[in-house]
Amino acid sequence: MLRKLLVLLLYGVMTRRSEAVSVPSASHTVIWGPGLETNVVVPARFFYIQTVDTTGRKWNRHCLCLSNISHLACPILSFTTSPGEKTFEVKITSPTDPYARIWVQILDRNDGSFLVRYRMYASYTDLHIQVLLEDKQVGKSPYVLRGAVYHESCDCPEPSGALWEKNMHCPATFSQIDSDLSVFPSVDPDRNAHEIPQRFEKRHSLCHYTIKNNQVYIKTHGEHVGFRIFMDAFLLSLTRKVRLPDIEFFVNLGDWPLEKRSASENPSPIFSWCGSNDTQDIVMPTYDLTESVLETMDRVSLDMMSVQGHTGPAWEQKIGQAFWRGRDSRRERLELVKLARANPDVLDAAFTNFFFFKHDESLYGSLVKHVSFFDFFKYKYQINVDGTVAAYRLPYLLAGDSVVFKHDSTYFEHFYKQLQPWVHYIPFKADLSDLLEKIQWAKDHDEEAKKIALAGQQFARTHLMGDSIFCYYFKLFQKYAKLQVTDPKVRDGMALVEQPKDELFPCYCARKKAKDEL
Repeated sequence: MLRKLLVLLLYGVMTRRSEAVSVPSASHTVIWGPGLETNVVVPARFFYIQTVDTTGRKWNRHCLCLSNISHLACPILSFTTSPGEKTFEVKITSPTDPYARIWVQILDRNDGSFLVRYRMYASYTDLHIQVLLEDKQVGKSPYVLRGAVYHESCDCPEPSGALWEKNMHCPATFSQIDSDLSVFPSVDPDRNAHEIPQRFEKRHSLCHYTIKNNQVYIKTHGEHVGFRIFMDAFLLSLTRKVRLPDIEFFVNLGDWPLEKRSASENPSPIFSWCGSNDTQDIVMPTYDLTESVLETMDRVSLDMMSVQGHTGPAWEQKIGQAFWRGRDSRRERLELVKLARANPDVLDAAFTNFFFFKHDESLYGSLVKHVSFFDFFKYKYQINVDGTVAAYRLPYLLAGDSVVFKHDSTYFEHFYKQLQPWVHYIPFKADLSDLLEKIQWAKDHDEEAKKIALAGQQFARTHLMGDSIFCYYFKLFQKYAKLQVTDPKVRDGMALVEQPKDELFPCYCARKKAKDEL
């Protein structure tokens, strides 16, 4: 027993000493990720840098083995601070174009790792990526992406879906897709084209899509069809990257899923951005998450990558309160704000806007100014409570390093089946009756709460990035297409959704050239 205590004491001294003198190593530091691969085409490509010091120790929070005390079973060395946001320099060039238009950002994730993202505004050949530490090449730098490297606007689909999936490292399946499609042993596009508009268009807004020969066609139904822009944009983006099977389907443009479980013995297949326990719609990634993937490093500032570079203070320095801001789109949100007013030391929750309910200032207090989403992470505990449907902020909350308290809900997004309560988030009841108790549990069990926060963060980093969203849509369309028992058709009234023209930086598609020569 005494020997063990002496070893642990020695290890603690060594750990503190190593933290004081650790210096990042160019040769030991590890670099990996899809942005180092030619054929992983996403709007903003990305890869990671894991800082390792000169002794081979990683600058992060994970367990690793120390070579100088190898008789111990993988002692924990916790470097929770960044080596400095300007530690590394990244240069991306093309030998064929000295004026390559590529925007590069290095995001310090404050855990010893960095996310490097870059958006190309033209296509290039043999892209060279250099990662430098004080002018020294890091890891296996320079990395060379051989051949044609296509940018987001380039219409150059991979003809083989199987090869595209392999290049993208898509999983074999998604449990939500399997669950949703199990309701439909077969799909009849002819029947759906007749029945779905009859059933739904008077009260709801829908898009009827056909993808034929990798061209997108649409007919809209209903009055409010503005949200078609999100689906149009993603379908055009996906068909620029891979040839889709011929498919015909309907997309619900509203918030609420449509096909009630009790409504019909022969349910209609409706694609929606949100599902619920009471409905049997086919769930897609939300329009919010989808748009953030397409517009990363462009029109949006909040996306799954930007959050990782803005996670706020270290866990120990975060404010020990639960935090929420939003509008009055659900009665439980009213109760949340009332709860916060009664318990201001525990919970900071306030409305930024009233729309659905009467604003009674005596009950809910004054409206407050909008807070930057990144500033949410100054607080240790994040409250996720439903709005009109599931709160679409959950992916971004998980990607921070605060612990998420998730409302028990009948609504769900495409990834909820993969989440586990008490592993990735702390659950609380639908009526909020145990929320204060759960917050107190987190305060009393700080290390456990921190582990849940990190597990949620790792889930988001692994499953909710742009490459995963493209994989999800492709697998969904691929499996749905196989259920069709009649041929998809370009119906009367459908219009072609044209690919945008990029006259300034047109791309040369080697795949199309090869096909033409055959």
